[in-house]
Amino acid sequence: MSDNPKTVWGIHTNDDSLFLRQGCIAIGWRDMGDLSHIKDSRDAFKAKYNEVYPDAKKGAIPVVTGMLYRFCHEIQIGDYVVFPSKSNRMINIGEITGAYVYDPTQPEYVQTRTVKWLKSLPRTAFTQGALYEIGSALTFFMVKNYADEYLAALDKGFKRAAASEGDDPTVGATAEEIIESTKDFVLKELSRNLKGYDLEGFVANLLRAMGYRAIVSPQGGDSGIDITAYKDELPPRILVQVKSQDSDIKETTIQSLKGAMREGDYGLFVTLSNYTKNAKKYLESTPIIRGINGTELVDLILKYYEDLDEKYRKMIPLKMVYIPVSKDE
Repeated sequence: MSDNPKTVWGIHTNDDSLFLRQGCIAIGWRDMGDLSHIKDSRDAFKAKYNEVYPDAKKGAIPVVTGMLYRFCHEIQIGDYVVFPSKSNRMINIGEITGAYVYDPTQPEYVQTRTVKWLKSLPRTAFTQGALYEIGSALTFFMVKNYADEYLAALDKGFKRAAASEGDDPTVGATAEEIIESTKDFVLKELSRNLKGYDLEGFVANLLRAMGYRAIVSPQGGDSGIDITAYKDELPPRILVQVKSQDSDIKETTIQSLKGAMREGDYGLFVTLSNYTKNAKKYLESTPIIRGINGTELVDLILKYYEDLDEKYRKMIPLKMVYIPVSKDE
């Protein structure tokens, strides 16, 4: 089977019985109609999607139309598909046997292809990395990193991950991918929702969650200080400057914060981006000013997330979960 590998696709659905009982895979977007009537190009699919869903978010358009285009035009008969069924927590592997068909008799999943299901295995048969890849947030996607593992599962001599000797080598990598994707999500939401004064209010709230008293300066002030913070009722005073710009912070910008500080003050500079090489050197030589970049800010947010105001937790919706890590950790 693996000597002549085919493309492996992954798909999710809320209707397990449709897939398993009728031998098919399917996606929705009924209002798009018969996809085969749209010109065979991604631009044509985007144009049709914009026409049908004029209020769609711009960022979602290339993602959704890419799935629709692939489902209609890129899947080939003989390709394989991996479908994790929720009702029985099995991993189902099948072979695509039919061309794209628009089926208006279906209540929701009208874009269809026939499939011959070849094998169903428990989730425990696969490595953590393989399971994570098919846990994609997309409805329909290409399986790339662990395609060989799913193809190997079709062989009679397939050795299940649960029965393999030693630890699962993909656990550590999978945990790291989950952590990094979470950090990416948080930073994107900050960049999208908090600009200028809005970011100042958020940083002040984060400082309060960390146990500081934080006072946001009046908007339009010319002091260059966005927040004044204290650990308790007594000095030292911490002067905070916040920047939401996309470009890296320069040395001269940090020097302006230094110029606003009095003897005994400490400084804190917070940015969603990073610092230039010279700015980093300046921070290293000026220990009374601490610089926090976007990555470090996200680490603090994750650490103090539960103590943030509800409006910010709604803006950055996260759920506390346990993830597997390597035993060495």
